[in-house]
Amino acid sequence: MNILLIQKDGVDLHHTLFSSETSRLVLRFYHPKKRPCGAYISCGALSSALSLVSELRWYIRRYVREPLFGFGEGIWFTHQLAQDVYYERTAVLGPGWEFRKLYGFRDGKLISQVMMSPGSTIEEYQQEYAGVDTSIEVWCTEDELGERIDNEPDTGSSNDSQDGE
Repeated sequence: MNILLIQKDGVDLHHTLFSSETSRLVLRFYHPKKRPCGAYISCGALSSALSLVSELRWYIRRYVREPLFGFGEGIWFTHQLAQDVYYERTAVLGPGWEFRKLYGFRDGKLISQVMMSPGSTIEEYQQEYAGVDTSIEVWCTEDELGERIDNEPDTGSSNDSQDGE
């Protein structure tokens, strides 16, 4: 199991994690690797990955755009889906997972996300990703499928949403 912590714009996450004694202590057995988009951490199992993300919660809220969990060859999944798989056991992951997004990175920054159609492949979206250095497939829950990436800088204020109820 692997964790990819996608850093917020303007943050050097690897440096930030190692400049804090608290996070250094939490990460002492994991040896995070610096990536252009943030930090990559190898863990033994989904349970240890979820535990580590929980221990780093303060840093994740402040410096991380999104934590992703590695599920296999080039497939990542969201924190919510990881929790559903581990705690709720409501999701059974496997080939043909219906709820997927495609994240595009340029110069280490997450610049776009596209909702993928069921049964489609990354190659089918290459036209939309001209100018993108790297793209990854991200599996998510049905509820997360419609969420958009917040490209605005974090100002500390929250946006009120309206439920239609």
